Amino acid sequence: MTVESTAARKPRRSAGGKAGATGTGTETAAEATGAAAEATGTGAKRAPRTTRAAARKGTAEPQLVQLLTPEGKRVKNAEYDPYVADVTPDELRGLYRDMVLTRRFDAEATSLQRQGELGLWASLLGQEAAQIGSGRALRDDDYVFPTYREHGVAWCRGVDPANLLGMFRGVNNGGWDPNSNNFHLYTIVIGSQTLHATGYAMGVAKDGADSAVIAYFGDGASSQGDVAESFTFSAVYNAPVVFFCQNNQWAISEPTEKQTRVPLYQRAQGYGFPGVRVDGNDVLGCLAVTKWALERARRGEGPTLVEAYTYRMGAHTTSDDPTRYRHDDERAAWEAKDPILRLRRFLEASNHTDEGFFAELEAESEALGRRVREAVRSMPDPDHFAIFENVYADGHALVDEERAQFAAYQASFADAPEGGN
Repeated sequence: MTVESTAARKPRRSAGGKAGATGTGTETAAEATGAAAEATGTGAKRAPRTTRAAARKGTAEPQLVQLLTPEGKRVKNAEYDPYVADVTPDELRGLYRDMVLTRRFDAEATSLQRQGELGLWASLLGQEAAQIGSGRALRDDDYVFPTYREHGVAWCRGVDPANLLGMFRGVNNGGWDPNSNNFHLYTIVIGSQTLHATGYAMGVAKDGADSAVIAYFGDGASSQGDVAESFTFSAVYNAPVVFFCQNNQWAISEPTEKQTRVPLYQRAQGYGFPGVRVDGNDVLGCLAVTKWALERARRGEGPTLVEAYTYRMGAHTTSDDPTRYRHDDERAAWEAKDPILRLRRFLEASNHTDEGFFAELEAESEALGRRVREAVRSMPDPDHFAIFENVYADGHALVDEERAQFAAYQASFADAPEGGN
């Protein structure tokens, strides 16, 4: 199979528009990680000066788009400012509200899992800006392919938070109609949703629609073959898809520098389409960059890779213990770049809000937590034996044996008879 660069191919629809922002550096991921982490703390549009090792090689720094610093200061960016120039104070307060309510819902879900109400939960703590910023960049007719952690994007698409929890409780396989919100069901298999998104986007192109498709995945999934195949097909067929990678630094216990020798966004170069790294804790930056990428897709200019450089503040899932593989000081450094606190500082400094707004939002947040808690506790208990059904059409002796063993195991938890030992 011969793969040609999309740069040499005629676009699917009209050309024109903004050129892609591709990086040129070849520094190691360890150097890039350190540089970008420092940049997100200083408010610079680009990473600081090169490390000595990178300087000796003559390599360039990874570029980092940032419109809002951790201190809440607005950074000018000629390339991406136009995409947020029309954001009103009311919309800024809306972004803040989205992040606060998403975090509250996420915290409640974690508590419910610890109380035995959910079998598992994948927290998004720390990644609210990446999800809300990109989610609010979407049009209603765009289509989303999530992983299992895009609770903030689901919120933006109008999916009831309680519906997200049915799958994690084991009472359904998703809980919502994907066609109602153009938000696909959660995908547990790592990376496969990027192929689904690419195929869907190819269909959108053939239909002649001007909508776009976005696929979410993490830095760990970027090592999967499915992601590489989706990059190849989307480039060759000029598919209107945005690949949104939330680089939260850890693929469970595997750090990013053990997965790649270059910053993730630079991988797009090898496939012939642009990549850009944005401060994933900057909701304005994520909103602007995603709008740019989506508009580029709608104009027929093909795929884009967006790397949202962020951090997973909690565990990979509630079955994980991050204290076994990372240090507390690492988390503390990222807590100083908290996406919600960052926007609050900007709102306060700009006189776009008052204490009344925050008080009302706190009350709304607590009400959401109560509603979600009550909804989950009113759900039926999962059918413990459903796993043995629908495997073989005519039954199977081994499955029957396993079912009997599991039934005996479940019976062992029954209360002992009164007066028994």
